[in-house]
Amino acid sequence: MTGDTAQAVTRTRAPRGADDGTAAPVLRIRDAALSYGARRLWSGLSLDLEPGEFLTVLGANGTGKTTLLRAVLGLQPLSEGTVSVDGRPARRGSPALGYVPQQRPLEARTPLRAGDIVRQGLDGHRLGPWLPSRSLRRRVEQALDEVGALEYADMPVGLLSGGEQQRVRIAQALVSDPVLLLCDELLLSLDLNSQRTITWLIDQRRRERGTAVMFVTHDINPVLPYTDRVLYLAGGRFRIGTPDDVLTSATLSELYDAPVEVIRSGGRILVAGVPEGEDASHAGRPTTSEEE
Repeated sequence: MTGDTAQAVTRTRAPRGADDGTAAPVLRIRDAALSYGARRLWSGLSLDLEPGEFLTVLGANGTGKTTLLRAVLGLQPLSEGTVSVDGRPARRGSPALGYVPQQRPLEARTPLRAGDIVRQGLDGHRLGPWLPSRSLRRRVEQALDEVGALEYADMPVGLLSGGEQQRVRIAQALVSDPVLLLCDELLLSLDLNSQRTITWLIDQRRRERGTAVMFVTHDINPVLPYTDRVLYLAGGRFRIGTPDDVLTSATLSELYDAPVEVIRSGGRILVAGVPEGEDASHAGRPTTSEEE
């Protein structure tokens, strides 16, 4: 993370494990590998994600981006290595994590209200009917207000636009006050104005509250102004570094073991020459395919 970004971040609490007065990494991955049978998605992955840091994860479909998020969520066991969140082993249902999955528009006849969706981020794991609670309602309203969606609280979520639904999903992910927010292709199918609004909201949260962000995407350009580091997955290998370090012709050519050209124009990054069989949509052609 850059020095300017680090100075701009103020956490309300330090992650567990920080006993020397400094904030410990909110995410720690060590020597991680993930395989499906004889096929290895990646191996030797070690990574520390600091409070307030914005990490963008890039790569083709099938390179293991979504699977990496599932490992952090405690839903996918690693083949090798370890992953810990907020100083504890990754586990299903950890309140230290907020998760915004790939967008699936909700049907107009969906009976749930926006406030109901957000409340699931607090007690959706419980069986039986919800119990009324003023404190829970205040937390739900605060989360909706934080993403500019308080006016939708009592509206059927299926009647909201795609961008409005994504605001509600982000509020659901943030209502438990997580230290790490995982975002999986949450900009797909959104228009440019909605993309700008959603990315700004996430950046505002991590700057004001120190929430680290792990953002999986095919197109880095909407989040390029906010990205501190890039994790680029390709062909069972990876590179980690700043956008200027990773998104270069030399680095991607080495990663793909083939000539790849990176073009920077008007503040955007375009990638050309990705080998046949690889998905070049992170150069600005998003897809809707869900990877393994």
